[in-house]
Amino acid sequence: GDHRDLHSFPTRRSSDLFLALAKQNGFGKILAHAPYTLNPCSKDTSVREFAGEVFADDLKRMENLPGNLYNFHPGSHVGQGVAAAIPQIVEILDAVMPEARHTTVLLETMSGKGSEVGSRFEELAEIISRASSNAPERLGVCLDTCHVYSAGYDIVNRLDEVLEEFDRVIGLNRLHAIHLNDSM
Repeated sequence: GDHRDLHSFPTRRSSDLFLALAKQNGFGKILAHAPYTLNPCSKDTSVREFAGEVFADDLKRMENLPGNLYNFHPGSHVGQGVAAAIPQIVEILDAVMPEARHTTVLLETMSGKGSEVGSRFEELAEIISRASSNAPERLGVCLDTCHVYSAGYDIVNRLDEVLEEFDRVIGLNRLHAIHLNDSM
């Protein structure tokens, strides 16, 4: 269901119970994923504003579960071009990062279908470098194996080289999650 229906989730009590359960059972970090329908670089201002509102709300909720990760798709530029889209994504990140004091925000690698932003490591690096002034240690990347393969990075035959390129362009220190996706 839509998480907007969960007006009080997570409550402080439910968060505390979960955190105790997670510690007791050795859980790893939680990776929450923003709704797929958000588009932080839409040509439509109201669509971008809605994405920013949802991000801010989600990040406030994530503060109840400190030390975890929040992943999102950079969006689709819908014909306005990557050069116009990147500043729009940066603007939203700059607005919401103060809400993420204890959460690392991840940009997911994209396949580049349609007008998706984030299929090239250079695009993600530019977004991070332009948006990280207020929280450099709290911005990173989730590498989706299907998406990067579809974008032309040969992780099947050249994984070492792809990771070396990722390290050179973005930095492996920014790689916080891998979405192992077998639909290549």
